[in-house]
Amino acid sequence: MTTTSNHSLNAHAQTGATHDMTDPDPEVPERARGPRRYSASYKARILEEYEQLDKTGKGALLRREGLSTSLISEWRKQRDRGALAALAKPAGRQPADPRDREVARLRRENQRLQAELGKARKVIEVQGKLSALLEQLATDSVPETGGETR
Repeated sequence: MTTTSNHSLNAHAQTGATHDMTDPDPEVPERARGPRRYSASYKARILEEYEQLDKTGKGALLRREGLSTSLISEWRKQRDRGALAALAKPAGRQPADPRDREVARLRRENQRLQAELGKARKVIEVQGKLSALLEQLATDSVPETGGETR
């Protein structure tokens, strides 16, 4: 049987059909994924189950859930510090207070209005100077009434 398969491989190679026989890439591409997130109820359930098991059962639970003993230790500390409040602490930035958003909006509006007021003051100043200049030009060009005209 090996001669038949060798014969067919040789015939296959002689015809130039080597593209069918490429070896698959043995590398497994690494998936980029962030840290896992666990709900407070999940943590509490796993801790309760973990503490009721013997050593072999604990290892089986950790393998089944894909967890480590360091996670269990950290969850215990969280539970001891604040029960479900510490376990349910959300990751990331806290939501903004509506009053803070309102204060920020009012500050932006105040800055915008201050800029408009500054522009308006400059326009009024220029208008005053222009008015004074036009008045001065008007008085300088008025002919004297007591003299002769040419």
